[in-house]
Amino acid sequence: MRKAIWWGVALLAIAAAAFFALVPGIVERSMNKVEPTPALAARFAKGPPAPAATGPIVDLHADTLLWSRDLMTRAQRGQVDVPRLAAGNVALQVFSSVTKTPRGQNYDANDGDSDNITPLVVAQLQPVRTWGSLLERSVWHATKLRRTARTSNGALRLVTNPAELDALLAARAAAQGVRPVGALLSIEGLNGLDGSLANLDRLYRSGFRMGGLTHFYDNEVAGSMHGRAKGGLTPFGRTVMARMEDVGMIVDVAHLSHAGLAEVLARARRPVVSSHGGVQATCPVNRNLTDDEVRGIARTGGVVGIGYWAGAVCSTDPQAIVRAILHVRKVAGIDHVALGSDFDGAVTTAFDAAHLAVVPEALRAAGLNQRELDKVMGGNALRVLRAGIQPLSRRAAAG
Repeated sequence: MRKAIWWGVALLAIAAAAFFALVPGIVERSMNKVEPTPALAARFAKGPPAPAATGPIVDLHADTLLWSRDLMTRAQRGQVDVPRLAAGNVALQVFSSVTKTPRGQNYDANDGDSDNITPLVVAQLQPVRTWGSLLERSVWHATKLRRTARTSNGALRLVTNPAELDALLAARAAAQGVRPVGALLSIEGLNGLDGSLANLDRLYRSGFRMGGLTHFYDNEVAGSMHGRAKGGLTPFGRTVMARMEDVGMIVDVAHLSHAGLAEVLARARRPVVSSHGGVQATCPVNRNLTDDEVRGIARTGGVVGIGYWAGAVCSTDPQAIVRAILHVRKVAGIDHVALGSDFDGAVTTAFDAAHLAVVPEALRAAGLNQRELDKVMGGNALRVLRAGIQPLSRRAAAG
């Protein structure tokens, strides 16, 4: 009997170890897919494209921190890690913290009564404090990224202010061989503030310099374009937005309701970003921006980041990405469009970060000159980031 119990316990332990070791990877492989179009597949079979000849490249949104992977190791799943960013000549990647998504998630209407992320948090054996706290999940993501940067021997650099951004670009310009990659922290949906500006300040102290007000459901800050009510900013949300602008956290309107976006644009004192998505003119999906919204973001001095997945551009072909970029140029000017892949955001793309060169190649073929290309690939984003992460005053940054 005792022997049978021992074997039962041993089998249970083996099963648990297998679960925690295998399930997170299985889940990610089912959600973050790279499926090249036939033309790209034939091309990639001959080898990866050469890195693009552009100025510094910036991508405004990737959800890689959600997954249990070592950023410094080139993985066989997902779409982003530091080796692939380096291969794609990416200078700066904005890493977003995803803390909660609803079951049955869709673009039309969701509530916040369920959570897909908690089982993943537990399966990844994250610290227990993150199991029931959305705020602690973001703090943990920041801790992971900071630790990775600290042990990367300079290959990954966390950027939290304009001086660090300039130092990164200088190091890349001076580097012989592989150049360092920068990382900037964002948060996808300010879902864990619990009505307290002190929690926003804690996110700032943890390194966050950009924040999406909402994600896939309405929260205490604002209505989501995928929520039930889809309302504007709440009174607390107006206070949050003002505080973000004061301390140097860029306001990200991706996923924000159309009513909320209109209010943000009316109140903005600093450049506003739509970090990842598309435009309704080339892809009529409700999560995408109208021409008036694109022009409104441009009036703040901000940028629209164009994504690479079908929900943003109605295809995964690079030509669809180009069509969206060209439309933003048409209605708002070349200074207000950028890249916002949504890599590792439970999306299927036709290429990963290592093969990013297909985008500037397609843009060049569409007629963009070098000056325009440099702006789209990173120059516009760098301008907005450099301005937006600068606190309005030392007192504001100190809290």
